[in-house]
Amino acid sequence: MLALLALAASTLSACTPTPEPTPTPTAAFASEEEAFAAAEEVYRDYMEAFNLVDLRDPSTFDPLFQYSTGEYLSSEKESLSQLHAEGRLRGGAIKIVSFEGIDYTSSDSVEAITCNDVSETTFTDSEGSNLVPEDRPDRYALILNFIVVDSALVIESAAPTEDPACAS
Repeated sequence: MLALLALAASTLSACTPTPEPTPTPTAAFASEEEAFAAAEEVYRDYMEAFNLVDLRDPSTFDPLFQYSTGEYLSSEKESLSQLHAEGRLRGGAIKIVSFEGIDYTSSDSVEAITCNDVSETTFTDSEGSNLVPEDRPDRYALILNFIVVDSALVIESAAPTEDPACAS
């Protein structure tokens, strides 16, 4: 009887598939420095694409969208569509003055601060009237959050912040 039970058990276990090994998650970056460098590269590419946007031509928006995700991406699409619909025009370019990594606490999340110079950036309406407030600062700082989506680092959020070093 024991022999039959042993035979049955071994037969059943032979039919049971071996569980697939689950991959061990690996960090997206080998070091904090690598994560910060990757985030800076993504942001510089994003700003390059942003500076090429022509609000009259929505096809120029698409290259920008590969650098963001989630609510930030949705907000970006909505803003650009609205500016296009209103006939707004943007001139000049935003320049990155500085970029500094702040936090890298997990394998897929990076936080950084950037200082951007908008002194040469203009916005006008379809009649050519200036829409830039006279009291707009020439520089502004943003806290940026990046996450890994489908093995690519993208901007998840951006929020204005006070940074005395950026104000000068």
